[in-house]
This record gives sequence, C-alpha cells and structure tokens, in this order.
Amino acid sequence: MNESYIINAKGLDAVIPKDNDGYCTIYKMDCVDGLGLMTVYQVYPGIQLIYNDFETTSCEWKGELDKNILEINHCREGREGSKLLSGSCLYLGEGDMSIHTMDNCAPEMTFPLKHYRGISVVINLKSVAENPPEILSESGIDILEFKEKFCADGNCFVMRAKDEIEHIFSELYSIPDCLQKPYFKIKVQELILFLYMVDVSKEKFREQYTSPQVEIVRKIHKKLISNLHERPTIEELSKEYLINTATLKATFKGIYGQPIGTYMKEYRIRQSAVLLRQSQETIAEIANRVGYENQSKFAAAFRDILKVTPAEYRKQNRSV
Repeated sequence: MNESYIINAKGLDAVIPKDNDGYCTIYKMDCVDGLGLMTVYQVYPGIQLIYNDFETTSCEWKGELDKNILEINHCREGREGSKLLSGSCLYLGEGDMSIHTMDNCAPEMTFPLKHYRGISVVINLKSVAENPPEILSESGIDILEFKEKFCADGNCFVMRAKDEIEHIFSELYSIPDCLQKPYFKIKVQELILFLYMVDVSKEKFREQYTSPQVEIVRKIHKKLISNLHERPTIEELSKEYLINTATLKATFKGIYGQPIGTYMKEYRIRQSAVLLRQSQETIAEIANRVGYENQSKFAAAFRDILKVTPAEYRKQNRSV
C-alpha cells in the first residue's frame, strides 16, 4: 500500500516520523486481535519500501485503491493472505513474492499464523515513469509495462521462494541504519532489473482458493485448536463441513503452510512449550492439556519439534 492507504488505515494508533524530511515514518496499527507496525521509507519519488511486522490475524485499511499503484510483497516469516476482487484468495509463505495492482485486492490482509514479517515495495507507476531513477533511464526500461506484464486481466503474479528472490530481499533485513539510504536505492534498482528479466510464462502457477473454501477451512482450523483432546480424521471433517477431502487438504496446506496432521502436532507442542514456561503444572498434566494421554508419546513429539525433552526445555526457559 502507498502512504495514503497507511494514513487512512482502520484502527491507526500512531504516526511517528523518524526524521524531519519525510524519508521514514512508522505507523502503528491497532488491528482486530493484535498490533501491526509498518516502517515506510521514501526511497525514490514514487517508490516506497515498507517493513511490515504484524502480530495479529488480520488488518484492514481504508483508502482509494489505485490501479496505477504496483505492490510487490516479500514474505520473510509467517504467512500472508490477500483476497482478490475476483473473490479468490492467495497466500504467501516464507520466501514467496507477489505482485499486484492496488485496485485488485480487497482492503484487508490476513495472517493465518498470527505472525507476519515481510517487505513491500510500492511503485506509483505514473510518478516513476515521469521521474525515473537513473537506472531506468540508462536501461531503457518502461516501468509502465510492468502492469501489463505481471497484472494483465486483473491477475496477481506470485513467484515461489527461490535463490534469486532470497538474494534481493534477505540483505534488506539486516542493514545498519547508517547505510539504509544508499542500500535501499541499490536494492530497489536491483529488484526492478530482476523483474524486467523475469519470464512470466515460465513461472509456476500459484494455487488460489475460493472465498467459500477459505471460510470452511478457517472454521475447521478453529474447531481443531479449540479442543486439543479431539483428533477428528480428515474424512470426519470432510463430512461435517461438506468439503471434498482433497480440497480440504490442499486448502488447509495453502492457508496454514502445512498438512493438517503436521500443523496440529506442531501447534500442540508450541502450546505445551508456553505452559512449560509459564505454569506450575506437571509435564504429565501439560501433556494431557494439549491432547496427549500418553506422556512418552508427548515427550517424543516434543523432542521431534523442539529438539529437547520437555524437562530440559522447562529447565532452560522457566519464567516462574
């Protein structure tokens, strides 16, 4: 989103300029069930680089959605979901990158894991075409062509995690403050040159899901995490929620990043880790609370996920 969208964000809590020239501004956002932090840098006229850090399941904003604003998103941690105006939904996992025009997305971002960290590069195509960075003038790149290349017919382009994307974005997460301005300029130029060379026809299509599918799977997810003692099978969930088993499995993995069984195993262990740190309950009691009647099976699962035994973890991380 560009600056105007952030300023009009629903639940905006605070706007904090970091300098006097408008180069950097921090936006704190009061979201549905958590908080969001967006740090916006004005790298070039018409080009912003935004650090996104959200601990919430969703965030909405208000503002006019401009067809000439191109947003490039990179997911570093967690998962991020967007709903397109066609009604389909797409999700980015760690290392993935997406490109869309701002008028093609509903004014809401979702974060299925309640955690998201990533970078957005927002390009005002008209502004950049009128006042291009030197690298564009030298290379002869027409930035206006990017809209047709990546977003023709209202499409959203998604590229799965690959080394080229990692090379461009990874260094942006650990730049010293004193080098930010020149480094951001270099990286934005590098990103534009990379996108110019991308052959869209050779990129693998990224699965999209319908809104009804997403809504059903969200309800299933809520059921699964609400009662950790229950372990319904995929077939049972399919019958209860009237969804095809293959669609259920594919959509759940697309939204939450893992198969149902793998996700729930890790979810149970992560919840038990919190209890081990914060409660006085015995390991057996905690194992039962997260759905393990057999303590040895719980210990084996815990060691598989966190690489230590529950007792060792409690000893290392006890806070009470």
